[in-house]
Amino acid sequence: MALPAREPGHGKQISHYGFGRTTLFACRYDQRCSYCLYVPHDYDEDGDQQYPLIVVVHGTSRPAQQYRDAFAEFAEREQCIVLAPLFPAGLIEPGEMSNYKFIKFHDMRFDLILLAMVDEVAETYRIEHKRFLLHGFSGGGHFAHRFFYLHPQRLAAISIGAPGMVTLLDDTKPWWVGVADLKNVFDIELDLDAMRNVPVQMVVGGNDIETWEITIPEGGRWYMPGVNDSGVTRIDRLTALRESFEQRDIAVQFDTVPGVAHAGFEIVPTVESFFSAVLAEQQRIH
Repeated sequence: MALPAREPGHGKQISHYGFGRTTLFACRYDQRCSYCLYVPHDYDEDGDQQYPLIVVVHGTSRPAQQYRDAFAEFAEREQCIVLAPLFPAGLIEPGEMSNYKFIKFHDMRFDLILLAMVDEVAETYRIEHKRFLLHGFSGGGHFAHRFFYLHPQRLAAISIGAPGMVTLLDDTKPWWVGVADLKNVFDIELDLDAMRNVPVQMVVGGNDIETWEITIPEGGRWYMPGVNDSGVTRIDRLTALRESFEQRDIAVQFDTVPGVAHAGFEIVPTVESFFSAVLAEQQRIH
């Protein structure tokens, strides 16, 4: 399903409710999903400054607005805009919790929905919408690294936080354990050169060792042969993902946060440090 072309916003007047913490907006491309923003209070409606965009994807419990809030001070300090999508549970299948994590679910393509959200925001705000920074934790980490395989050319940086199940960069295993049939599933070719040009962070708590949610029994909804082979804990599995990247010459900054278990808000400062370095390098280059 092709996305319609959008024109970036230039000097568009913004209502009082368009600054700071915004409400949730239904995505026009697929109104089953929505998003909220954080916009710096001194965003210049009449200038020509392009504001970096940070996309933060929630985990299974879906605290999209709280993640947006967690990056609010960073957005003010770094003069960027934060977009936090909300991908509801129970879409199509009542009670289903994992839809967005694997990108494709029934008739839904969550990668295209996110890109449509970015385009919608670009109609109102002067964002650097062609390439944005992406972070996801837990379920959001699922989404983030799989989105990276499909759209590396749209990313200025990616931070992958503690996914429970990983898709290794392995062209001998089928999606979603590996990427052997990426073309057949998504009609998109893996672009390793583009991936190598994106700064990558992988981040996990040093005490993130519980396994009850991530060990998939044979016959389970998301079971595939090899699903549990990448390790026992989230630390193990993220390490396996890093190794699969490095085997393909994709550099990874791997951050283990001491004393932190599976707690996404507690790793936010580590993610912000990574994004600050990326933004500083971009400013240096330009």
